[in-house]
Amino acid sequence: MHIRQLFDLSGKVALVTGGGRGLGKQIAEGLAEAGADVAICSRKLENCRQTMEELASLGVRSRAFACDITNPDDVKDTVDQVIKEFGNIDILVNNSGATWGAPVEEMPLEAWNKVFTVNVTGTFLMSQYVGKFMIRNRFGKIINVASAAGLRAEPPEVLNAIGYSTSKAAVIHFTKDLAQKWARHGIYVNALAPGFFPSKMTKAVLEQKEDDIISHIPLKKVGNDHTLKGAAVFLSSPASDFVTGHVLSVDGGSTL
Repeated sequence: MHIRQLFDLSGKVALVTGGGRGLGKQIAEGLAEAGADVAICSRKLENCRQTMEELASLGVRSRAFACDITNPDDVKDTVDQVIKEFGNIDILVNNSGATWGAPVEEMPLEAWNKVFTVNVTGTFLMSQYVGKFMIRNRFGKIINVASAAGLRAEPPEVLNAIGYSTSKAAVIHFTKDLAQKWARHGIYVNALAPGFFPSKMTKAVLEQKEDDIISHIPLKKVGNDHTLKGAAVFLSSPASDFVTGHVLSVDGGSTL
């Protein structure tokens, strides 16, 4: 197979949660640029609609859906609609996430629970329901967006969000465990572990500590609007057909 075919997603259908902005939007753009039709969902439909229009300009089909990934009924309805509209889901990107910054001794229990419900339970629910179709089709690519924060412990001066980092560590183990269990069905399960990227979630911490953060990154820079696309396309494409249960760090070397 020619190298261009290895990265070609023409004819594939991707569902990206949290695809209306930030890293999810960047991933959705990368998949569309590689030829995939892309459905995007999040709680905020307007953001998804705007991204949908941008993706459609690339010559692929795109649809936007409102979905609370922590609600099993929402998950079922959204996935059923995507299957009805597109006929299939070949690629699932579990990107929706939440965070809460606070010292451990002051973090409210409801904040801890909210972060885990979105980051872990939401990833489980969406994988479970989409996975039923993938098992039936004997094929699928699932990409869970974890975080470099789930791979190493940071001092509070760098990141003081223990619920977030612990939840992303859980996503990493979920990725490996699910990869082991579903490999027999032809389903690949991998994770991306982004480092610091400019986004709504990281805006405040980067405004306060960007110079200090960059000083601890070997490549001396944070991510940009393009640096996650290639990794996402790789894990979605035939180029990664001998890769499963892997965590691909896209972090400038911060977890070395």
